[in-house]
Amino acid sequence: MAQDISLAVRSGTTIGFDLGDKYTHYTVLTAVGKVKERGRVRTTPLHLERFLGDAPRSLVALEVGTHSPWVSRLVTQCGHEVVVANPRQIPLITRSIRKSDATDSEMLARLARVDRSLLTPIRHRGVVAQADLALLRSREALVRSRTLLVNFARGAVKSFGGRIPSGISTEAFAVKAGEHIPEDLRDQLAGVMTSLGVITAQIRKQERAIRRLAKTKYREAETLMAVPGVGILTALTYVLTIEDPHRFTRSRDVGPYLGLVPRRSASGAIDPELRITKAGDTDLRRLLVQCAHCLLSRSRVDSDLKRWGLKLVARGKKNAKKRAVVAVARKLAVLLHRLWVSGEGYVPLRNASPSIQAEA
Repeated sequence: MAQDISLAVRSGTTIGFDLGDKYTHYTVLTAVGKVKERGRVRTTPLHLERFLGDAPRSLVALEVGTHSPWVSRLVTQCGHEVVVANPRQIPLITRSIRKSDATDSEMLARLARVDRSLLTPIRHRGVVAQADLALLRSREALVRSRTLLVNFARGAVKSFGGRIPSGISTEAFAVKAGEHIPEDLRDQLAGVMTSLGVITAQIRKQERAIRRLAKTKYREAETLMAVPGVGILTALTYVLTIEDPHRFTRSRDVGPYLGLVPRRSASGAIDPELRITKAGDTDLRRLLVQCAHCLLSRSRVDSDLKRWGLKLVARGKKNAKKRAVVAVARKLAVLLHRLWVSGEGYVPLRNASPSIQAEA
């Protein structure tokens, strides 16, 4: 089937989709690059399936976005070939001086027709992994909401001359903070405290579900959790984001994939040091940076990675600690991929001498 589709694409049409919440604008190009049809279709499974079902086998190009995961799967199910473009790498579209939905769809189609690698294609995760990852992200959304409510309650109490002790944890706030709220504020903050209790209960429920996922469905996460600083949230997010470890030919390719490598803007003899690209999954990159902080500061386990990071900190250059944390996060991403692919157990001091390993 895949070979038949590719043959049809080389001799057939190319379609560019500019996905919107309500409507998707499309441009259909012939084999010689002439515009055959323009229009728009509602961004719903029913309307898009009807449109794709009537179209000849084509190469369909679309950008990464909220709707791109399910639309890309629908395109494949309808017998077409799909390429999902990375908008960060298409200045012809993002920086166009005549930008519109119609022109964007045409530009996507033309770039895909000439050379799809110009779109820097990405691959969406499967529907199961996407659904399981939504569990982790819904927990994160609840945690952020709880933190916002706790900070509001603390601020409101301070404005009345009171103070909620800092020793009360966020998890126990709904139960223990009530006695420190002034009488004049009890009724006004009652809804906030009730909401905090409900949110905390939901977070605990989701954390139990996350632990079940790691034990029953994604057992490879336990292998990754052997690395100091890597907890269940980071391990599961890593597994669900990468999904297939064999998509990378080298473990070191994971660093650029997650945006943990510096940008480059070299010209002649000028090659300045720039910030990291921040490409890829934001949540996983943030978790890896948090793990790097933990590994360098709070972890009591000696390891090659920790020693390497502390050497970077000791250099004492400007922002040495920040640079070291990012570098350790990048190395950590590579290490986790290597452990996943090889199935080997984690050895903290692999590069140390045998005598040091024995002492550890």
